[in-house]
Amino acid sequence: MRTVFDATEALERAGGSWPPLVLAELDMPGIDGIELCRRLRSSVGTSVILLSDDSSFHAEVAALEAGADDFVARPIRVESLAARIGVALRRNGMSTDTSVLDAGPFRIDFFERRVHVNGQAVRLTPKEFDLFTFMARHPNRVLPHKTLLGAVWGNASQEQPEYLRVFVGQLRKKLEARPSQPRHLLTEPWVGYRFDPEGTSVAG
Repeated sequence: MRTVFDATEALERAGGSWPPLVLAELDMPGIDGIELCRRLRSSVGTSVILLSDDSSFHAEVAALEAGADDFVARPIRVESLAARIGVALRRNGMSTDTSVLDAGPFRIDFFERRVHVNGQAVRLTPKEFDLFTFMARHPNRVLPHKTLLGAVWGNASQEQPEYLRVFVGQLRKKLEARPSQPRHLLTEPWVGYRFDPEGTSVAG
């Protein structure tokens, strides 16, 4: 484990080689946690958990939109934080290969930018891959439309939810056994979408 004073020092010392998990404050001098997440978005196999004194929904959404894997507001229970760290590491497949994420029947290879479903390769476009992998990194969490749009298309596209309807529909056709009855890429009406890796629930 390495400890640094702030995000600026972390960026300087990392030199492009990041550990599997970064634990950072939302509010830091200079480069804050939001900007740090944005800079780490393309870093394969690195999860980010942001800590904050701000427990508002707005703060949590802002952190997720920036690419954070989790958000923890104070007061922080050590046991809860330790559990969240373990979940974040398991999402990144730390028990095997940090470049591969296994989620239910899906296997994502970040280096090759390929997805397999039940062992069968599925061809995704670059944007489809980005959308699916962002959802896969946040399993069983309701992701608002703006969060997904900002993560994949940038903040300028956050008022164009039609992008999501089209791309989620395409992903369902390629990844779901029954696209009209999805079990993994679920719609949360009026809010956004949720990825259920185990397919334990059904939604439209």
